[in-house]
Amino acid sequence: MTVGVLLMTHEAVGQALVSAARHVMPKLPLTVDAVEVPPGADPDIMRSLTAKHARELDTGDGVLVLADLYGATPCNIGLSLGALGVKLRCVSGLNLPMLLRVLNYSEKSLSELAEVAATGGRGGIFIDHA
Repeated sequence: MTVGVLLMTHEAVGQALVSAARHVMPKLPLTVDAVEVPPGADPDIMRSLTAKHARELDTGDGVLVLADLYGATPCNIGLSLGALGVKLRCVSGLNLPMLLRVLNYSEKSLSELAEVAATGGRGGIFIDHA
């Protein structure tokens, strides 16, 4: 069994990150799905649809929710899934280095992957010293 990965993003972000990850790693070691919340979407309807996706991703080890922006609707929906019975951890600030780091440590537990995600996201940020 492995952890499922659910990207919770604004429109067009999640699928683009999955596509980029597949470019780098043609065979993804974890099951990854993306739910993109379009502008004006009903949060209750999106929550129900997202819960269905999360339950399908959970093979027993839980679901790692990677959200693009803390406090925004996609992240809030992801965080609310726990109250619907989904075993999850949620990490915000999603970027490609975060996703790739998670995929490179696919054998880790849900809690460990949440830490790996945060470290990978931060570690992927570089400022030149010009």
